[in-house]
Amino acid sequence: MTVTPDRPTPTAAADPTPTIIDRFVAANREYAVTFHDGGMDARPVQRIAVVACMDARLDLFAALGLELGDAHVIRNAGGVVTDDTIRSLTISQRALGTRSIALIHHTGCGLLGLTEDFRRELEVEVGQRPQWAVEAFVDLDSDVRQSMQRVRTSPFLLHTDDVRGFVFDVHTGLLREIG
Repeated sequence: MTVTPDRPTPTAAADPTPTIIDRFVAANREYAVTFHDGGMDARPVQRIAVVACMDARLDLFAALGLELGDAHVIRNAGGVVTDDTIRSLTISQRALGTRSIALIHHTGCGLLGLTEDFRRELEVEVGQRPQWAVEAFVDLDSDVRQSMQRVRTSPFLLHTDDVRGFVFDVHTGLLREIG
């Protein structure tokens, strides 16, 4: 087995220190004790899908006044509309009844200024070129517009008349709509 300096060597002995995933499992057991199945359907009550960045600073439910069951929330790096995002939105609309789509990018995004060099560096490191594009950008507003255009022109989506894009300010918590 080849070991690279930045990757830890697997050991046979189990580490007794709980990992974050161990803590998730413990928290889930506590959650399940008081969990009550509200009988919700997979169809979002508000009939909306939200596409947003995966950034941990975005608490979309609080920021948008959403409750459990209100919306489909699709998150990825940058909140960009990729083929997989279109796949999820298509299922959301055609199988689960959503009609509106909100696209949310944010200030201070990790994709701002990143380049396709990221992919080339990965290829050099692991010996295989990623099949996906980084989808980095330098202008938030332009990227939101591009994402809105990808949604509005997708032949797979039934409802493209209520598609709106926003930039969330991570310092103020406010949304700024992009026209």
